[in-house]
Amino acid sequence: MRLLLVRHGQTPSNVDYLLDTAVPGPGLTALGEQQAAALPEALADEDIAAIYASTLIRTQLTAAPLAAARGVGVLVRDGIREVSAGDLEMLPGHTEAGHAYMKTVFAWAAGDTGLRMPGGESGAEVLARYDAVVAEAADSGAGVVAMVSHGAAIRMWTAARAANVDVAFAAARPLDNTGVVILEGSPSDGWKALTWAGAVVAPAGEGGPTGRPVDAE
Repeated sequence: MRLLLVRHGQTPSNVDYLLDTAVPGPGLTALGEQQAAALPEALADEDIAAIYASTLIRTQLTAAPLAAARGVGVLVRDGIREVSAGDLEMLPGHTEAGHAYMKTVFAWAAGDTGLRMPGGESGAEVLARYDAVVAEAADSGAGVVAMVSHGAAIRMWTAARAANVDVAFAAARPLDNTGVVILEGSPSDGWKALTWAGAVVAPAGEGGPTGRPVDAE
């Protein structure tokens, strides 16, 4: 299966750098709406058979133009929602709170899945719910699937599950709004990242998209 993980369009909380992870969350800004409207053309070469979105409104609004262009419905699943910030909810993401949030997320990707976000989920819980939606999509038989999800969740899941993406790579590359990570594989055989925000991802052990080793980023 070819899996397209798409970050949602811009929200007011993105503009204000807030850790806003609760359901249903905010809608899109005017720029976010423009970003969503541009997705069908940006993904025109992808033969998308199914489109998923999380239970947060921003992903559903982002997915809507793409779904309309492809003539398919949007499958809403809680499993691909953002990593809950727990006690850090609505704190500024560019402060120590944001650092603690991302440090926890990438600790999960590195294997410390028993660690729990303060007042929130454990890595095992987040990976299990995300894995379940990916497995559902794979079981559907769809060749190409787009999932409109969230920045931290996409980066964490990809670093944990793609053989050629490590924590250093994902940590060094935040995803812009409507940025896309494209992977290929299956739950049984594993995953390989093909592109990250348009840049080719090298096989494990080779140089990164800029030609430098991933672990040196």
